[in-house]
Amino acid sequence: MSTHEFFAHPQSIVETRNVGQGTRIWAFSHLMKEVRLGTNCNVGEHCFIESGVVIGDEVVIKNGVALWEGVVVEDRAFLGPNCVFTNDLFPRSKVITERVQTRVREGASIGANATILCGIEIGRYSLIGAGSVVTRSVPDHALVAGNPARLRGYVCRCGEKLNFAREAQVSCTCGLSYQKEQSRISLVVPIGTAR
Repeated sequence: MSTHEFFAHPQSIVETRNVGQGTRIWAFSHLMKEVRLGTNCNVGEHCFIESGVVIGDEVVIKNGVALWEGVVVEDRAFLGPNCVFTNDLFPRSKVITERVQTRVREGASIGANATILCGIEIGRYSLIGAGSVVTRSVPDHALVAGNPARLRGYVCRCGEKLNFAREAQVSCTCGLSYQKEQSRISLVVPIGTAR
């Protein structure tokens, strides 16, 4: 895409041509050649995005985030300031191992300074607490926090905490309703409406 379709700060380095319309890339950020970055994204200052990273539409990447080969970020995810991704299960200097994929699903939010180990999936609309160390996959709508990160509850698409203490189906103040079956949360869709 041509540079008039997205904004790149003059002090950024954008080697890829695959940047979506309306995306903004701020100062001192570096996007390597084979990055795919969707529409209407925001990449904060001092970010590094390695070749092979795929980022969906309307993703917010705050300052100081580095994304390595094998990371896939789906639409409308939020990556908080200085959150950390890894891409090697057994890191050693000058020893190249197979890279494993880490996937951040649609609408997930990762808090500031959280660390995400490679090879896991961060579920749709889940919320990772600031400073957490995530060592295993996170279910959809889960709220996890701590070191290591543990399940602390569930959240709505809007981010509000859901209270399943007394009932298997709850409604959020935003109007959405959810059903809990064991540890799985699903959106309750009224008959005749699309998901």
